[in-house]
Amino acid sequence: MFSITVRDHIMIAHSFRGDVFGPAQRLHGATFLVDATFRREQLDDDNIVVDIGLATQELGAVVAELNYRNLDNEPDFAGINTSTEFLAKVIADRLAERIEKGALGEGAKGLAGLTVTLHESHVAWASYERAL
Repeated sequence: MFSITVRDHIMIAHSFRGDVFGPAQRLHGATFLVDATFRREQLDDDNIVVDIGLATQELGAVVAELNYRNLDNEPDFAGINTSTEFLAKVIADRLAERIEKGALGEGAKGLAGLTVTLHESHVAWASYERAL
């Protein structure tokens, strides 16, 4: 399996509900490094997985929708604990929608899968992997 990864970052504010979250139940900020890894079994006719420039551009557009937002105030996340794992899935699903609509070009139709990883720190991260 071949893959490429592009990276961006987001800065958000949010809070959690539930004793398991301890002090994170209070409003707090988080900065995540966001990696999107695109996979395919065979390279396309240009010998690439996908256009890195387009992949970078589309990841940037997806994270821009979340950047500098208090997720507690976003209607899409009402009543939801916006954990790192949950946000990885949101970003992956939004990228998949863009791929399906052709935003990464014709070559992206051969992609087999996508993994989005959010790095909370240098020692902790979470990922969501999905088929395309």
